[in-house]
Amino acid sequence: MAITPIGAPAITAPTTPAGAPRPAGAGGFGEHLHDALRQVDSLQHQADQAINRLATGERQSLHDTMIALEQADTSFKLMMQIRNKIVEAYHEVLRMQV
Repeated sequence: MAITPIGAPAITAPTTPAGAPRPAGAGGFGEHLHDALRQVDSLQHQADQAINRLATGERQSLHDTMIALEQADTSFKLMMQIRNKIVEAYHEVLRMQV
């Protein structure tokens, strides 16, 4: 384990230029957030489809429908809590004095 001296910078400069494309798998925070939103949206659509299948009498059981609804609800609640934390952090940065 290497110990960084007090005077040395803790963060190193990126090795790729500012306009260069990133290597595969190196997505930024916005990209990860966008993927998470897509997953929540997908779960919401799956829950809607489960409700429609149950209402039309297709072979899906009430148990499977309720599981799909709870998955969508839980993922939505988690997304809202993450959004609240992001907004809270943004306001905290705005309150900082330079």
